[in-house]
Amino acid sequence: MAKKLTSRSENYSQWYNELVAKAGLAETSAVRGCMVIKPYGFAIWEKMQAELDRMFKETGHQNAYFPLFIPKSFFSKEADHVEGFAKECAVVTHYRLMNDPNGNGVVVDPSAKLEEELIVRPTSETIIWNTYKNWIQSYRDLPLLVNQWANVVRWEMRTRMFLRTAEFLWQEGHTAHATREEAVKETKTILGVYTDFAQNFLGIPVIRGVKTENERFAGALDTYTIEMLMQDGKALQGGTSHFLGQNFAKAFDVTFANKEGKQDYVWASSWGVTTRLIGALIMTHSDDNGLVLPPSLAPIQVAIVPIYRKDEELAAISEKAEEIVAKLRAKGISVKFDDDNTKKPGWKFAEYEMKGVPVRLGMGPRDLENGTIEVARRDTLTKETREIENVDVYVEELLKEIQKSLFSKAETFRNEHITKVDTYDEFKEVLKTKGGFVLAHWDGTVETEKQIKTETKATIRCIPLNNEEEEGKCIVTGKPSKQRVLMAVAY
Repeated sequence: MAKKLTSRSENYSQWYNELVAKAGLAETSAVRGCMVIKPYGFAIWEKMQAELDRMFKETGHQNAYFPLFIPKSFFSKEADHVEGFAKECAVVTHYRLMNDPNGNGVVVDPSAKLEEELIVRPTSETIIWNTYKNWIQSYRDLPLLVNQWANVVRWEMRTRMFLRTAEFLWQEGHTAHATREEAVKETKTILGVYTDFAQNFLGIPVIRGVKTENERFAGALDTYTIEMLMQDGKALQGGTSHFLGQNFAKAFDVTFANKEGKQDYVWASSWGVTTRLIGALIMTHSDDNGLVLPPSLAPIQVAIVPIYRKDEELAAISEKAEEIVAKLRAKGISVKFDDDNTKKPGWKFAEYEMKGVPVRLGMGPRDLENGTIEVARRDTLTKETREIENVDVYVEELLKEIQKSLFSKAETFRNEHITKVDTYDEFKEVLKTKGGFVLAHWDGTVETEKQIKTETKATIRCIPLNNEEEEGKCIVTGKPSKQRVLMAVAY
């Protein structure tokens, strides 16, 4: 029996939660606000990691690892940074437990209080820049291009699997440069990497832009972002790259001798994407039948299901299937021949549909006789009968077509949900009836930005990089504006 999902039109949030569970991606844990990423979900993350890691290394970056715990005093050194993360920090105060002499179970040993409390990292700028002080003395030590794959903790009160959890996985890059120009170039280079990754690997179209002062990363001078649009008309921040200026270098006294022999503070960038990209993937491509995965990211790109009644039929099908498996794997395609005899073909079809396997091949005794095989596409739910001969070549091209088709479909949806408005009433109406991205004039003040968020829940997602100057009036105050900004209700 098919694993039925609540439809997206009926209850989008419930559809999402059910899909995460039924596709075997993740489940809630015993720790409030945290999740268990199951093997299939983690396999998707591993694919993301591998591709990004390759892209980072091709642009000269190296991986390192820094401590999970950060001395509390480090956070007080960069005022904007501590203000930005203070409400989300988990703090370690003691290092030992003991049995309560009053019989109340295990309690914290009051004598084991830490001399200095430790923050469980919400981000690593402070611990890393304290370390960089020991690594950088001269311009010859620069640039320093470092990335780490890690977990972080931000004590979220309202959580949703992958999109917002108290603990999540990510990569965080932290680079050091001799000049402002080099640091800005690095920030934009990584934005380009994220754009390439999102569009060509995840199949998700993005709008690149700069965050407003109110929305930028705590401690940054500029935050660049890639913004995505989900099927329910809400935006999702896919990744950010921050130009940090010399803020952290000054906070931790990281200086270097430049080519003229003078001491100067180091220039910096930081950047990251997280497991929320799995949530973005789900909400961009999936349907009421389950997960839809782009082939480049699917743990299983092709599933072959034998259809048989007798063992000798399975043996004959298996022999032919193994030939196809060998040919597909030789092309670098991940394939599973599912000869599990404890489950019926109908169950397997439903399972692979739910898990978003891009291509399913079905083969029975009659197919063997006719030299044919059934090819099913997950993205369109269409089936066709093909010759077994050279089916590997056909599937290879089909996977490329599916990858392009998913991006094209998502891009069309995104473009149809970008609306220009000129009045506040129009703005509110679009948010209420259509959703999506809204391009509108804004007077550039934090006060107006906060008013819009309070009254509509929409935020300024970014000032698009490809913005054209256009004289206009702020939709709220009527004050002059020289360009439109991108607004949306967001996750």
